[in-house]
Amino acid sequence: MRRKLAAGNWKMNGLRADLDELDALARAHPAPAIDLLICPPATLLHEAATRVAAHPLAIGGQDCHIETAGAHTGKISAEMMRDAGATAVIVGHSERREDHEETSEQVRAKARTAQAAGLTAIVCLGESLPQREAQNTLDIIAGQLALSLPDNSTAENLVVAYEPIWAIGTGKIPTLAQIGEVHDFIRTRLERRFGAGVGRGTRILYGGSVKPDNAAEIFRTPNVDGALVGGASLKAADFSQIITALEASA
Repeated sequence: MRRKLAAGNWKMNGLRADLDELDALARAHPAPAIDLLICPPATLLHEAATRVAAHPLAIGGQDCHIETAGAHTGKISAEMMRDAGATAVIVGHSERREDHEETSEQVRAKARTAQAAGLTAIVCLGESLPQREAQNTLDIIAGQLALSLPDNSTAENLVVAYEPIWAIGTGKIPTLAQIGEVHDFIRTRLERRFGAGVGRGTRILYGGSVKPDNAAEIFRTPNVDGALVGGASLKAADFSQIITALEASA
């Protein structure tokens, strides 16, 4: 059975005082029935990991460099994140693909570097609104899956997150049928490429305006193994409701 995962992406939000939210999460979920992950900005990684060291709340990064070290001013390597206490890192988020024009080949290289450093790579995929309206969603997802995932991926070092770009931060939610179609498609492709063991064991998260009021019905969708949550993960009170909904579906 795949263990459910609730992952929060704080993006470029959070100062040291905001780490109190981690304490609140730990108090609200002292023994969670699912895996919990918060990805704060890099400036907070070490302190966040230290704060939750005694609690089963993991800390992750939001992006990493392709190289392990070198003359890359301002960049952060996967090994640095691991050293700071991270256990996972997000790669290929739509904001990286769009704002920084990252290709799927670059995403694969980052995921490979992350896995080599001992981190779980959370690889994000998703289509734009024009692609959805042109009914090209599955073609886009197929291409991103083929080019973004390292060949040596396992169910332990890979998580796939489906994030329809047009739903991120907009409040627009795909229908449950649309979410299910894409998650089923991803599952089938994972099994075809990596075999039944890895394909069935790899967790597939949904991300795209997941909120306390819609989480429960999203989590009832087959092959949705959790969520990658943006804004609703910034406050423990909001994220806790999503965690509770996911635990109920586990």
